Amino acid sequence: MTDEVSQHGFETLAIHAGQEADPATGAVVPPIHPASTFRQDGVGGMRGGYEYGRSANPTRTALETCLAALEGGTRALAFASGMAAEDTLLRTVCGPGDHVVIPNDAYGGTYRLVAKVAARWGLEWSAADVTDATAVQAAVRPGQTKIVWVETPTNPLLNIADLDALAALTRDAGARLVVDNTFASPYLQQPLAHGADVVVHSTTKYIGGHSDVVGGALVVLDAELAAELAYHQNAMGPVAGPFDAWLTLRGAKTLAVRMDRHCDNAERVAALLSGHPRVVEVRYPGLTAHPGHELAAKQMRRFGGMVSFRVAGGEAAALEVCERARLFTLAESLGGVESLIEHPARMTHASAAGSPLEVPPDLIRLSVGIESADDLLADLRHALGS
Repeated sequence: MTDEVSQHGFETLAIHAGQEADPATGAVVPPIHPASTFRQDGVGGMRGGYEYGRSANPTRTALETCLAALEGGTRALAFASGMAAEDTLLRTVCGPGDHVVIPNDAYGGTYRLVAKVAARWGLEWSAADVTDATAVQAAVRPGQTKIVWVETPTNPLLNIADLDALAALTRDAGARLVVDNTFASPYLQQPLAHGADVVVHSTTKYIGGHSDVVGGALVVLDAELAAELAYHQNAMGPVAGPFDAWLTLRGAKTLAVRMDRHCDNAERVAALLSGHPRVVEVRYPGLTAHPGHELAAKQMRRFGGMVSFRVAGGEAAALEVCERARLFTLAESLGGVESLIEHPARMTHASAAGSPLEVPPDLIRLSVGIESADDLLADLRHALGS
């Protein structure tokens, strides 16, 4: 990426960062390089630093350059999935006997990785309310805690964490602040600017944006940490393939315009749900009644496309709403152009059942897509029986 391009706005970076016209043909779209190996000009004479597809790939480099620019980072690394990115980060920064703090309403996959996988080789963990800096500080073990892991908004309760406050206390403890920015996307929020050390993405979600690719990413400012992560990525091998990298890069081009439409629709959905007699609680940071509304307005450009709500009648009623929806597709994942509905307790967060991270059984999570808002509202009224 040239210095000139790096000074441009977000939308321009999404289209141009790492995506210069092909020098051989002038093609404006970066090519897919499926090669597993690259010819060397003499032993060790690599062209552009490429020798083997696991170590580096030009299509993956294009994606990583773009993601680093969008998050305001020094370097990004693209992975085969968000969980692969998380696993590589944990095994790079932590070792047996170390400790991490995770949200008490973390994504179920993150909880499963930490509590069921990493804990088996000696990683210790605690869950804390990331909306309460005092609670997070109390969970930190000076000298032992290596990572304070934050989601904001959290998945699925959409709680908001104060990134500046958490960055300060994490720094004082000699730990690293890791922020899962999947729900917000780099368009709505840039945690590195608030003191985070690492940003994590499931690029499957908003960055890819079309429910047709699985991927993950880490973005950092510190060059030394980036080199350590890159070493482990190469040693462990959980890299994004060239076709997946190309699809993700294509999705990133339209991230800004898609996110604005996601936000427009989510605001209308949240307003409808807030006035519905069968809905007992709506969790959306854009609502002034949300306890993190003012903080979200400070940290985020807008409030995102995710809405969670609880219904009267308990779990049975929540399941009924999920089953009655038609335009909202009953499916896991989020961030695609199509709207999705799910029951976290039985779906995305089933692994947290019986743990301190168990989610309410009457909770429904919506990923609000970019369809006609009037159609989405009509579908929700039907699902709720009105």
